[in-house]
Amino acid sequence: MTDLGVGAGDTRRRPHPSSIASMPAVRPLAQRWITSLVALALPLVTTLVALTGRPAHAATGAALVCSPALAPGQPAPDEPWPQSRYDLATVHRLSQGAGVTVAVLDSGVDPNHPQLAGAVRGGGDLLDGSTDGREDCVGHGTAVASIIAARPVPGIAFRGVAPQATVLSIRVGDRRVTEDGYVGTGDVSALVAGIQAAVAARPRPAVLNLSISTTTDSPALRNAIQAALDADIVVVAAVGNLAERGNPTPYPAAYDGVVGVGAIGSAGLRYGPSQIGRYVDLVAPGEQVLAASPLAGHVAVSGTSFAVPFVAGTAALIRARWPHLDRTEVVRRLLATADPPAGGQPSLEYGYGVVNPLRALTEVVPPAAPAGPAPTVEPVLDAAGLAADPATGPSGRVLAVAAALLLAAVAVAALAMVTPAGRRRGWRPGRLDPTPPPSDDGSGLFDHLPSSLNGPPSPPARSSLTAR
Repeated sequence: MTDLGVGAGDTRRRPHPSSIASMPAVRPLAQRWITSLVALALPLVTTLVALTGRPAHAATGAALVCSPALAPGQPAPDEPWPQSRYDLATVHRLSQGAGVTVAVLDSGVDPNHPQLAGAVRGGGDLLDGSTDGREDCVGHGTAVASIIAARPVPGIAFRGVAPQATVLSIRVGDRRVTEDGYVGTGDVSALVAGIQAAVAARPRPAVLNLSISTTTDSPALRNAIQAALDADIVVVAAVGNLAERGNPTPYPAAYDGVVGVGAIGSAGLRYGPSQIGRYVDLVAPGEQVLAASPLAGHVAVSGTSFAVPFVAGTAALIRARWPHLDRTEVVRRLLATADPPAGGQPSLEYGYGVVNPLRALTEVVPPAAPAGPAPTVEPVLDAAGLAADPATGPSGRVLAVAAALLLAAVAVAALAMVTPAGRRRGWRPGRLDPTPPPSDDGSGLFDHLPSSLNGPPSPPARSSLTAR
């Protein structure tokens, strides 16, 4: 259950920290040479792309021009922490998502990144029709798509969860909340049209990635989601990043049948802004995770938007390994094989736990029990003589014991709720956050971004150029 913007509260600016060394089978000297060559080559390649012009839109002969112009990120050779956690090298010996299409409804996807070359199909532009979905002036959609399906590149440890899957890019908006307010455009109607386009696409996508949410429960959105579910599409959506703003119900993540995804950090704890509620089904890495930036290079990103593609990618792995499973069986496997939260399942913060691709591909999940009559409950032995009299109803002793148990349960529940919050505050008195959540004008928003990739946020001006 999920945010309509590019994942509310997501951040993209901090550089990726070095972590575990990549390519353990390569000699250290050779590894340094390869890394240096890649670091030199990628900016040169992307500069040539920028100078010679970006590929034209197939239908219009025009290309989207971003203002300010995009600049490639720096390549990050070290292994990102989510890949270390998931041991993707082992996972990919079992499945790489081959033959599975994942629809990404977002700000578009840049197919010119070396790790996305040949991985992206254009699914349309429901925002202004200026592209076929394969342009991205924000970088959000490119980051999401890369977490799903980035191809391996020598000298770079980063790769997607399902590196042989195909991304169907459908551009539905670039509206988002920044430190300076709303920027960009996009509304629920574009999202609805994008979902309808995904359902109508051929080949039809097996997974729908919605790193997007709105606080508006739109009947049209609800119907579009239901149509996707009826088409046997696994729908995965972000739960949003407004935990510190009252946890407003996120749609479409809160709809029945949608897998709502929250975010965790490298220590396995909930990412602070990741929302809490019954709509959280799973959590996945979403704090300072590595992703591709437009043109080339990588950027560290945070937010529930970037947790969603880890779950969508795992769903693609499952559908590639067992093509006969329907969406409900895929979702059941995702939930049954998650690493469970410490407090039991399901948790308001963590749902059924942290998605685990390796367990999802290797563990035996018993088939769902067929629906049938409720099991007969045997009567409990009345050892204490507290049974109700059939003629007069419950006895006084029954009522007294029940009242005592109820009071004890209330006291325990109150203590359980107060203790964690008190510990977090050092037992100082708490206070409500006086800042109201962003007003929702019905058009929704993508994730909150503190700034654009290239400087202060401003509404991206676009123009069409005739292809040379």
